Amino acid sequence: MAGESVHDAHAVVATIQPAITLLGLGIGAALLSRACRLNPIVGYLGLGLAISALGFADSFSGPVVAAMAEAGVMFLLFNLGLHFSLGRIKAEAANIFGFGALQMLVAGGGFTALFFAFGLPTEFAIIGGFALGLSSTAVVIGLVRERDQEDCPVGRAAQSILIFQDIAAILLLVTAGSLSSGGALAPELGIAGLKAIAAFVIAVLFGRYLTGPLFRIIARVGSSEVYTATALFIALAAGWATGMVGLSLTLGAFLGGMAVADSRYRIMVQTEIDAFRGLFLSFFFISVGLSINPTLLVENWPWVIAAAAGLIALKCLFNVLAGLANRWSAPGSVQLGFLLGQGSEFALVIFALPAVAGLVEPRLISIIVTAIAISLAVTPFVSNLGRKFAGKLRQGPADKKLAGDDAPVIIIGFGAAGRAVADALSYNEIGYLGVEANAQRFETALADGYHVHQANPGDPRSWDALGMGKREVVVIATANLSVSRELSPLVQERLPNIARVIALPGPEGLDEFTQLGMMPVNVKAPSGTEKIIEMVFQALGRERKMPTQIMSDEDRALEYA
Repeated sequence: MAGESVHDAHAVVATIQPAITLLGLGIGAALLSRACRLNPIVGYLGLGLAISALGFADSFSGPVVAAMAEAGVMFLLFNLGLHFSLGRIKAEAANIFGFGALQMLVAGGGFTALFFAFGLPTEFAIIGGFALGLSSTAVVIGLVRERDQEDCPVGRAAQSILIFQDIAAILLLVTAGSLSSGGALAPELGIAGLKAIAAFVIAVLFGRYLTGPLFRIIARVGSSEVYTATALFIALAAGWATGMVGLSLTLGAFLGGMAVADSRYRIMVQTEIDAFRGLFLSFFFISVGLSINPTLLVENWPWVIAAAAGLIALKCLFNVLAGLANRWSAPGSVQLGFLLGQGSEFALVIFALPAVAGLVEPRLISIIVTAIAISLAVTPFVSNLGRKFAGKLRQGPADKKLAGDDAPVIIIGFGAAGRAVADALSYNEIGYLGVEANAQRFETALADGYHVHQANPGDPRSWDALGMGKREVVVIATANLSVSRELSPLVQERLPNIARVIALPGPEGLDEFTQLGMMPVNVKAPSGTEKIIEMVFQALGRERKMPTQIMSDEDRALEYA
């Protein structure tokens, strides 16, 4: 008996050792990436490639690592679902089913036509072409979250398109499955569509009738462990349920999050999930790096580099064309197109299916898979390139009508608080003029589509050019509080009728700035950002129309946690 217990213990250690080793190495890769000012995703992919190059990839190909990698993508989609309530699905329907379908038609159709031109089999051309039309949910949503772009037009459109792509990926997987089974394709797709509709209806009913009572019971228990267990159960069980009926695990995870999105307990659930999401996602990206064949990379590096460059260039081009066809501006189309300019984790799965891989020679499949992995690794660089290019397109000629602009609000500083105020004003169709002195923040806000100009409002000589005398409210969302103190007497003298709302990074200075005639708000306090927005609308004397979902202050705090 003792010998059996020792043997069982050794078996358990051997099973979990790869995951523990990857976890430790992943921490080091993340720290090194941050030190080099790179996205941790690059570090995780590089770590996987390094392990593969050293010949240890097989040591980390066990079921535990694979399950944790799959869980990472599921938690990511669950978190995305938390921000897509049924009301937001309705509000974003045009982007999801209109723009999303258009992007897949242009990008997937473009790659399909290219495969046909190279004489590849029809089945491979269609499935492989549309698989390359997919973008990476894990990578893109991670970048959107990191840049605080969830509520700007590019971020919202990207999330909507990715939702449609997830649905399209299901259809592609069903199509590939029909090739191996020899079954009729149309009935298979029809059944998959009906299952997806049924899953959506169940998620809606669960969210409307069961989520509230369930979490009320949990709240009465008052145990953080129960909250954590419930959040994990909903995320994993929803994915498992859709997987059991032949649908995507990630679709189920997204629907599970959507079921909780309208609940008053959403913030608590998101808090519990966030730590697990980041942990398990690292395993996913390391696994992608492990999938890169270093021998192939060395032997066929010209073809691999050409394939990766061609994939990224064509994908960006197709996405930009789709944006223009959807009547987006050129800058917006460029930024969105480059953001979605990589391959997809779903494509890696599709090309690995024997029914698909068997249609062409193995070397071509290996080159495509490696090119997709490289495109995932360079996504931060490519998206930043598109962002800068979009910013230059948006700058255009000098705005000679700036001084006569009738926007009632001027926002100084485009950090998180300044952007939140701009988002709320835009939703309510109230004009604003944004001002940012910092060159990097100015270019970033400009690229994200905000109405911002680079200027130094701390210099009173700029006030006439900014039309300060014609504004009703000025929102000071910059950390340079000393300038506000020094200029306050001059503002009171020259601009006595303008309301001044100032964001403070803490409780210090609330009394001081109140005595200076300002309306100070501690943005670190609960609902601090929302309070700033409320003060702006009160000063304007206008009623605020609430959007389907604007990130709350608690949400923003979670993003920086």
